[in-house]
Amino acid sequence: MTPETLLKQYFGYDTFRTGQRELIGHILAGEDVLGIMPTGAGKSLCYQIPALLLPGLTVVISPLISLMQDQVTALQTSGIPAAFLNSSLSEEAYRETLSAVYRREVKILYAAPERLETQSFTNIAHEIPVSMVTVDEAHCVSQWGQDFRPSYLRILQFLEQLPTRPVISAFTATATKEVADDIVRILGLREPFSLTTGFDRTNLFFGVQQPRDKFRALTEFIHTHEGQSGIVYCLTRKLVEQVTEDLCEQGISATRYHAGLSDEERRQNQEDFIFDRKDVMVATNAFGMGIDKSDVRFVVHYNMPKNIESYYQEAGRAGRDGSPADCILFYNGQDVRTNQFMIDNSSGNDLLDAETQARIRQQDMERLKHMTFYCTRHECLRHYLLQYFGETAPGYCGNCSTCQTNYEERDISVEALKIVSCVYRLQQIGLQFGVNALADILIGSKAEKYDKFHFEGRLSTYGILSELTQKQCTDMIRFLIAEQWLSQGGEFHAVLLNTNSAKLIKERPSISMNIVKELPPAPAKRRSGVPEDLDEKLYLLLKETRKAIASKEHVPAYVIFTDTTLQDMCRKKPMHDMAFLSVSGVGQVKLEKYGTRFMRVIRDYASGNT
Repeated sequence: MTPETLLKQYFGYDTFRTGQRELIGHILAGEDVLGIMPTGAGKSLCYQIPALLLPGLTVVISPLISLMQDQVTALQTSGIPAAFLNSSLSEEAYRETLSAVYRREVKILYAAPERLETQSFTNIAHEIPVSMVTVDEAHCVSQWGQDFRPSYLRILQFLEQLPTRPVISAFTATATKEVADDIVRILGLREPFSLTTGFDRTNLFFGVQQPRDKFRALTEFIHTHEGQSGIVYCLTRKLVEQVTEDLCEQGISATRYHAGLSDEERRQNQEDFIFDRKDVMVATNAFGMGIDKSDVRFVVHYNMPKNIESYYQEAGRAGRDGSPADCILFYNGQDVRTNQFMIDNSSGNDLLDAETQARIRQQDMERLKHMTFYCTRHECLRHYLLQYFGETAPGYCGNCSTCQTNYEERDISVEALKIVSCVYRLQQIGLQFGVNALADILIGSKAEKYDKFHFEGRLSTYGILSELTQKQCTDMIRFLIAEQWLSQGGEFHAVLLNTNSAKLIKERPSISMNIVKELPPAPAKRRSGVPEDLDEKLYLLLKETRKAIASKEHVPAYVIFTDTTLQDMCRKKPMHDMAFLSVSGVGQVKLEKYGTRFMRVIRDYASGNT
């Protein structure tokens, strides 16, 4: 049997995505591999298909219980013999799973890294031939990664204890060269085939907004995605609580997730979201790595995260099924200060020496700077993200808030000179201010809080840009910081001069900036979220059918069929087995389990009986 045959039979796809077939081929040739593929690019298939073709057991090391449970449920629904061993199992269920493994009834076994040290797992590894060990979320092994987990350092010890060394495959969504080198070294990969498939997720819309009222902007956005699944990330537990409470008061179906909740409440709230009992999950970054929910239609960052790696991974939880999804980030200057405070006051890692911790903290501050630049630049957001991860990309994508906004290029050389001169004059009288306060001074704000400084008659640059709005002025200041004509630093993130500032004053170069044009309001989206080219009534009938089956089988709806599969079903309207098999995401097992039910809905609809 070939990988292509298994792809169609179990997963319902006719062709592999970019990089999948190459990684599978090298695994089947007995080589170690390292796959760096964005969330939603199909990493799991790269080890699940070889696991079915290799003679022995495949052990998948996964960081979170919820992640392995989701994946095992999806595999079992597709007819693949998979299981997991973790602390969520009762003693009886644990014994039953062990027995199934010993009877060779399990091909893919998921486990957390902590489980590798237990005697029962050690016994399995010595008595059952292990053909492959897969390390999922492999960046967790590196202290330079954004999710370092000391428990991942135990994996090599487990590998060294195996009677025969298996193939080792490692996968992650994001990894810098430093992190990738760590993965190879710490896991002991032997001349691995390494492949980075590219970080671009073309189905995702990236947007940055700077709303005056974040909560109002959030509720308006959610109402345009009525009935759809979405995640709202907040920086703090307190904010998670407040946003969840306020959303519920607005009649929005929301729940919460953060580390301060009990294990039971986190589990229950997570299930409510996964099983579509709640539409919106409001959470800290403690939520998400273990979530394989493919039909998340939006991810909103209520606050700016501290680095692009975390942002891209969290935003990438939208649209895993390949259908269009929105990734929106709400930004203001306070987010920068909050993140800076959290970095400065992080407890660090006891396993690392003081010098290494200082280097990591310095690196975190550099990452924060890049994240801030992403939020404040008036250039293609996708271009900036891909460039950050080392990829070349066109300067226009057509699917981000910058590219879809009407900009005009404007010479701001005079304004730039006035802004830098103002910072210089303030420095002369011993004062420093952040971006917003500096903008107030430049436009000549009469706010009472500035009275004590007596700027009028004392500061020649006070009100020197009075023709601008506060927002126009702050945008220009942030642009100059992003282009490194100015810097920021100190406890309050003050705007500071640098060597380029002196160059600007002396040489007076030409400086251009994209300025937003005022546009008429965009037409409202279909509130149902149904794509414009679909028959909305049929699509909703298919979703109701899926929901009923999922409820009966006690599995998430997306495990039955993804939204993308339902959309293809809606377009093709299959009424016999071969036509149903032609639908993307329908394999032989799911045809036999669900085909009759869905085709009956399509026939009844076509004949006008619904």
